[in-house]
Amino acid sequence: MADGSGAPDGGPDGGAPGARAGLRTSLAGLTTRGRSFLAAGMAAAACAYVLGQPDLLRVGMLLAALPLVCVLVLHRTRHRVVGSRLLSPSRVPTRTEARVRLRMDNVSRMPTGLLMLQDRVPYVLGPRPRFVLDRVEAGGRREVSYRVRSDLRGRYPLGPLELRLSDPFGMVELTRSFSAHDTLTVIPPTEPLPPIRLPGEAGGYGDSHRRSLALAGDDDVIPREYRHGDDLRRVHWRSTARYGELMVRREEQPRQARCTVLLDTRRTGWRGSGPDSPFEWAVTGAASVAVHLLERGYAVRLLTDTGAMAPGPDGGDLSGDSSDTAGLLMDVLAVVEHSEDPGLSRALDALHGGEGLLVAFLGALDEQQTALAARIRQRAGAAVAFVAGGQQPPDVEEARLRELREGGWTVLPCLPGARLADLWRQADGRVGGNRTTGGVH
Repeated sequence: MADGSGAPDGGPDGGAPGARAGLRTSLAGLTTRGRSFLAAGMAAAACAYVLGQPDLLRVGMLLAALPLVCVLVLHRTRHRVVGSRLLSPSRVPTRTEARVRLRMDNVSRMPTGLLMLQDRVPYVLGPRPRFVLDRVEAGGRREVSYRVRSDLRGRYPLGPLELRLSDPFGMVELTRSFSAHDTLTVIPPTEPLPPIRLPGEAGGYGDSHRRSLALAGDDDVIPREYRHGDDLRRVHWRSTARYGELMVRREEQPRQARCTVLLDTRRTGWRGSGPDSPFEWAVTGAASVAVHLLERGYAVRLLTDTGAMAPGPDGGDLSGDSSDTAGLLMDVLAVVEHSEDPGLSRALDALHGGEGLLVAFLGALDEQQTALAARIRQRAGAAVAFVAGGQQPPDVEEARLRELREGGWTVLPCLPGARLADLWRQADGRVGGNRTTGGVH
């Protein structure tokens, strides 16, 4: 949740644009009704002077005085109003609603008049919400809420909150803006994926991390104190002599399984745009795979064709709570856009040997990029490629897929309407490594 609060711009009294705004600013707040009364009064006064009608002059003075009195009263009114915004949740998938709650607190010693509340929102989130608040007593509060929804990923600012003050006759209307903003992050949706054993993962993966035996040699041994029940064959005599107490070897060192999710964002690799485009499907797929593997205990990072990595400094894996890592990855995927890079060379440079599992979402590839993808494959222990289908001639597309398979990729062509969960199930290492698969409609 996010919260934004504060007094209107210009000081605690909430002036527009400042608490000590002059009469000129207040006069500029005359409504159409107020300007009409003022013009009618001046016209009546002029006619009375020309025609010599004192009664008409009184009527003209009354008409002109009414909006001016309203301006003076509203100008001298000093309401201390505090506004706050509560956004829940602050991170929401596309096509899912988020609720925004607005609260106005009258912290002055006098009641307010009629208030109009308006919050600024981007057009992709819907129309600007407007609310009319009746008289707010001294020390009182009013709460209203509205919903926002977007079909497009991104980060959208909410605010500032605007408060319009009006007199009972509707002659004058002053706008006072608050300074606080909030940000709604619209992330790609995720699809639940079935647990599988991926190709090349001999030990599979599950809720526990993989373990590897420590290398032989005294320098690689990290001894610990002897505990009741330890096997005496694990006693490390050199450390025992050094520390003066019985020490045993730690035979196993925990090692967390690692995965790199490669997202091809090249503009030349994808056709179409909009929420239902193949590129958006790939972004959703990358988010789903990343979240799924984080839940399975993997250390996951995101890599794009530009060489940019997330999360962690310098693109390193982020240790800690997987939910924090998932949040950082989702924030990156919320704003990822097409790149103008022509190829995957930067992604190749960003990878090093022994990268563990590599899951790639690739667009259309030419011969050169297919060769680069084969080189990328050599820097991972196991590699699965979701390749967008239907973007090239069938014979060219099939040739590219065959080259990827020959390069060691587990290739999963993604035709329009494919379900990620079905394709993911086909990547199960127990079924086969580089089998030919088709998209599921």
